[in-house]
Amino acid sequence: MRITVLAGGVGGARFALGLRDATAAADDIRIVANVGDDVWLAGVKVCPDLDSLLYALAGVGDTERGWGRAGESERVAAELTAYGVGWPWFTLGDLDLGTHLARSAMLRDGATLTEATARLAARWPIGATLLPATDDEVPTHVVTDEGTMHFEEWWVRTRAQVPARRFVQHGLERSRISPAARAVIADADVILLAPSNPVVSIGTILGIPGVRDALETATAPIVGVSPIIGGRAVRGMAAACLDTIGVEADAAAVAAHYGARSRGGLLDGWLLAEEDAGSLERVEALGIRAAARPLWLTAGEPAAQVARDALELSAAVRASAPAG
Repeated sequence: MRITVLAGGVGGARFALGLRDATAAADDIRIVANVGDDVWLAGVKVCPDLDSLLYALAGVGDTERGWGRAGESERVAAELTAYGVGWPWFTLGDLDLGTHLARSAMLRDGATLTEATARLAARWPIGATLLPATDDEVPTHVVTDEGTMHFEEWWVRTRAQVPARRFVQHGLERSRISPAARAVIADADVILLAPSNPVVSIGTILGIPGVRDALETATAPIVGVSPIIGGRAVRGMAAACLDTIGVEADAAAVAAHYGARSRGGLLDGWLLAEEDAGSLERVEALGIRAAARPLWLTAGEPAAQVARDALELSAAVRASAPAG
């Protein structure tokens, strides 16, 4: 089975781990990742979502912090701060910097981001193909009353406490879906939306020209996993992103934001948390097949079961599709 996942950072990484645990070794997992958080910092290309996915799948991520490498040191970051270079509130660990330096060298030598990502991932048996949604740069900036700042500054330094007026992906209109991302959407048997931020992770991927067209013409069912549990965003600051675009932090509201594929939107199916089972009828009324299951992505069997439930819903969507 060819499974394509659209994903952001931490939530996407936890879901990807569960999916790998839930599927057979012969299954082909392809992850199309958000690159809107990417930034050039201290002369190196940092790709937070790609790296979170890579480190998690490689088993070298820091599970306590939820980002970066395990067993990390920060001597280089301290030196950069002493020189007044970079962002002192955005610490790059020494092992992490090795990844960024390698990626930057590959890009400067002419590799695409897709090619550089494949070379980085080849170091470990990650059990999946990791792909950026585009090879172009589409950095997300946040417009606030205090000025415009890179998304990472808003997210990490201000902890999303400065009200956002809107999100802007610079260069988005000139970008294009990467050929590899288009291919894994086109030939997928199943397409899943990880429970990542609907606005700045999945939303950025969907905004890249060519992505929605590829999804619209894909023959695979498209099933999303809700990032809302019990009426709250799993990662609290995601609620601030939803509020900025006028969408309630509610499972049915996020499903409505994506829309039903049968009515010009995105989703064929939507997996809700069991805590939000009361919203099943609202989601079904949108033209989206829905199911309620436990959605906490605890490492191991719970995360794997979430992935199985998403695949089961996808199979039900396919079975109910009209012939021809």
